[in-house]
Amino acid sequence: MEQVKIRIRLEVAYDGTEFSGWAVQPQRRTVAGVLTEALDRAFGPATATGLTVAGRTDAGVHATGQVCHVDVPEAVWSDRAGTLLRRLAGTLPRDVRVRAVIEVPGEFDARFSATYRRYAYRVTDAPYGADPLRRHDTLAWPRPLDLAALSTAAAQFVGEHDFAAYCRRKEHATTIRHITRLDWQRDSDGVLIGTVQADAFCQAMVRSLVGAMLFAGDGRRPADWPASLLTRRERSGEVTVAPPHGLTLVEVGYPADPHEYATRALVTRRLRLPAVP
Repeated sequence: MEQVKIRIRLEVAYDGTEFSGWAVQPQRRTVAGVLTEALDRAFGPATATGLTVAGRTDAGVHATGQVCHVDVPEAVWSDRAGTLLRRLAGTLPRDVRVRAVIEVPGEFDARFSATYRRYAYRVTDAPYGADPLRRHDTLAWPRPLDLAALSTAAAQFVGEHDFAAYCRRKEHATTIRHITRLDWQRDSDGVLIGTVQADAFCQAMVRSLVGAMLFAGDGRRPADWPASLLTRRERSGEVTVAPPHGLTLVEVGYPADPHEYATRALVTRRLRLPAVP
């Protein structure tokens, strides 16, 4: 008789410094790899199945609001639900934490039910560089950065565009994305924080956008130059990809009504195609 499975949502934070990204890779330390090992110890080998993540972060990228899901036999979940967080805390390495474990409907999909992903990029233009305690999540930029220029460059990316110039193209995958937020602020410590939110991102897209905006911010390019590349249909060799350590996945959004999980997943799976003139 087939076992009834319960889907659980895990909210995960990690310091990406010593990870080769999220996805499991042979002979490499990855977030998914160490999380799978911890789940095997908590539930039993291969008991938690179907690990699916909202966004596969690259090597060196951090997360404070990553989301993933797994399926667990109902009987096992009932027995260990109350102690799972502490079990995981005791077995996971210190650079990964599962902050919450929530039972969700089977229609929930961490990847396809998501309505947005929000990232933050931290960069300092202080002449002495990054604060020692923030060196793993803050890029030290060697030139002064102008907040107004960064803001002007950022505003031109908001909306739906073809970001081919900023993406590592994958076969049969679209490079059209809809950015709902992209702005820069300077915090009380003088650190510049760029926040970007969209339904989804192409590989290396966020760091490519940041790299282009930083060149506008330090005056080496005009503020309208980053957006001017949107007319291109191939990745631009003029764009420098910003280092990964300044980037953090801070939040993944989902429909407020659980009944909308399946509908949202269907919408997300639709192939985004450019409009026909």
